[in-house]
Amino acid sequence: MIALPFGEHLMNRRRILKSAIGVLAAPLATAQNQLSVSTFQVDATPPMGSALCHGLVKPASRIGDPTTARGLILHGAGQPIIFCAVDWTGLGTDLHDVWRAELAKAVGTTSSCVMVHSLHQHDAPGCDFAMEKYLSEYGMKNASCDAAWAWQVIQRSAAAARSSLSFKQPVTHVGTGRGLVKQVAGNRRILGADGKVKYTRFSASKDAAIRAEPEGLIDPYVRLISFWNSAVPVASVTFYATHPQSYYGIGEVSADFVGLARENRKSAVPQAAHIHFNGASGNVTAGKYNDGSQENRLLLAGRLSEGMRLAWEATEKQVITGTDLEWRVEPVTLAVRAGISASTARATLKDLKSTKVAKLRAAFDLAWLERAVKPLDLAMLRLGNACILFMPGELFIEYQLAAQQMKPQSFVAMAAYGLYGMGYIGTAKAYGEGGYETSEVSRVGPEVEQVLMEGMRRLLT
Repeated sequence: MIALPFGEHLMNRRRILKSAIGVLAAPLATAQNQLSVSTFQVDATPPMGSALCHGLVKPASRIGDPTTARGLILHGAGQPIIFCAVDWTGLGTDLHDVWRAELAKAVGTTSSCVMVHSLHQHDAPGCDFAMEKYLSEYGMKNASCDAAWAWQVIQRSAAAARSSLSFKQPVTHVGTGRGLVKQVAGNRRILGADGKVKYTRFSASKDAAIRAEPEGLIDPYVRLISFWNSAVPVASVTFYATHPQSYYGIGEVSADFVGLARENRKSAVPQAAHIHFNGASGNVTAGKYNDGSQENRLLLAGRLSEGMRLAWEATEKQVITGTDLEWRVEPVTLAVRAGISASTARATLKDLKSTKVAKLRAAFDLAWLERAVKPLDLAMLRLGNACILFMPGELFIEYQLAAQQMKPQSFVAMAAYGLYGMGYIGTAKAYGEGGYETSEVSRVGPEVEQVLMEGMRRLLT
């Protein structure tokens, strides 16, 4: 484990406030321990005609609402720490590595102090430079994404991060709160009497019988971590675990209901930057409460926004300085799932009879085979009694719930969908249950559960 502690935790300096609104004088700060925050936001809406969802749905033909990349930079406790959330389907292999490196270079930190995550909307771009390279070799340039445009977005985000350094705001307090979200999330894997997946409840489930199945295992709470300059909110960062699709696949670019919920909160608290992360939602969708009707987008957005409001109102603030902050990084290696091979993937790409979807998946496989030999970073940011875990891929909800149990006296939030090349990451048990996620599109196998659980435990200990 790479540990980057930024000072011992001083328990006598922590005071919990039961109100997110009340004013409390901060302790005298020094140049050595005063925290500050800067935030940045850039447009990440793709040009018309470009591929969406890694090329798996119709290309962009109109804009429903814009997509963005939003980040927060923490200053004053060693090297700057950056975390960034992007309204894209996924940030694959080398693109993810490049984005981290460019942000790090822009603000004078290292890639190990930068985390970039997608929210996984499907009517949004998904990009992997390595995947696009392989597709281009077989005459399918830009089939998965507009790589040149994606590079421009990365550069714009780095420039915005650099510019934000001129607009740092002091941080005297960190707030934490959680709010119950009703009738949004449900587990997508419905098991039969034999313990195998009987139904997959996709994000839009038109079959009333499948919607009627129990909600199943989810995390029903949205968690919120806020940054304050005394009584003034500087940033609100939320975390909620569900696939963020209401309807998709018609070419209408959108940040979907999670983006609309985030904008609702911006209207309610305009002083603060609002950044949202998707939690471990590989096996969680809105399909129990959504039949795909377009009016449900606003309905789901309202329900999530209400949970965010409850989390805001339940916020407890604590005094924070650089001595209360810790950043840890845990490199891990996730093995490629048995049965995935470069020769098979290239044969699919060469085969004129292969479908476009088969070729896209083959290019995904090649990109992950190339990246999987190198470690990827899990990370944890501690802010007093609050912890944020930054994790890769489409994790199943069990990982998020396990992390909370590993540190039950702390406020634990999770951002998943970091490096995306492996796709779904199930539990060891889930790989024996069958189902779309673990049988068809996961590029890692059951052994990853032990690797990730141990990695999380080391970060949280």
